[in-house]
Amino acid sequence: QVQLVESGGGLVQAGGSLRLSCAASRSIFSINDMGWYRQAPGKQRELVAAITSGRITNYADSVKGRFTISRDNAKNTVYLQMNSLKPEDTAVYYCHMYYYGAYWGQGTQVTVSS
Repeated sequence: QVQLVESGGGLVQAGGSLRLSCAASRSIFSINDMGWYRQAPGKQRELVAAITSGRITNYADSVKGRFTISRDNAKNTVYLQMNSLKPEDTAVYYCHMYYYGAYWGQGTQVTVSS
């Protein structure tokens, strides 16, 4: 069983920045599939950004150029740096890992005011 604990969400004005962290309860060194998803009220959960063990990244078109995903294997932590935030980025953000099955964090609320 793997635990994922997110932190760093909050309320920010449009144009502001937040950094989300996802701490895993096991080593992520060899984990190839880690990422961040988000779910806004009334909408389906969507992929925001993903990163492989080789640090290849993938982003949703809506966040390209504004968000950056990274990983620190020594700290078993994945980050999501979010800049130039927009009201439409408001959602619950979830950390995801695939390791012999899918694991999800509890989610952290990000609210962007206009």
